[in-house]
Amino acid sequence: MDFFEVTINSKNIYSGKILKLRLDEVKLPNGKTSTREIVEHPGAVAIVAIDDDGSVLMVRQYRKPVEEELLEIPAGKLEDNEDVRACAQRELIEETGYRAENLVHIIDFYTSPGFSNEKMSLFIGRNLKKAAGKADEDEYIKMEKIPFEQAVKMAYSGELKDAKTIVGLFLAYSYLRGEF
Repeated sequence: MDFFEVTINSKNIYSGKILKLRLDEVKLPNGKTSTREIVEHPGAVAIVAIDDDGSVLMVRQYRKPVEEELLEIPAGKLEDNEDVRACAQRELIEETGYRAENLVHIIDFYTSPGFSNEKMSLFIGRNLKKAAGKADEDEYIKMEKIPFEQAVKMAYSGELKDAKTIVGLFLAYSYLRGEF
């Protein structure tokens, strides 16, 4: 069966600082039509940064959409025409005050393909060095160092609720054990 949907009409609904929203009318494989609400996102990066003591650098911040304070791995959106590796270093510096001498790209994945085109690039950062950086003016975050094994256990227990953080920690755990 062919699952491809053909766009008949596309209408831009909203354009904001971090995303755009459009409404697409599509022709389904069975010939019927439907409407798709699509969030356009420039893409993002996430970094599992592990220091020489074996702790992962995480950031605690309030997330308005879920009305909760979450503990997450450093992450952020791509700027116009920005390279993903450069973005990962920039975000790591802005959110933690560290840069990674060794930055390994692990995987790219779609965060919510049911309604968004956001693609996230996941990195593991090692050999961390202090770096001068400036946090975003509208971001209130606190950097915390959590022993890596403890962070993985926090993900398994449900204490960590952010998907990119859970995925990142699990993949980093497998990667560091030589499983891929």
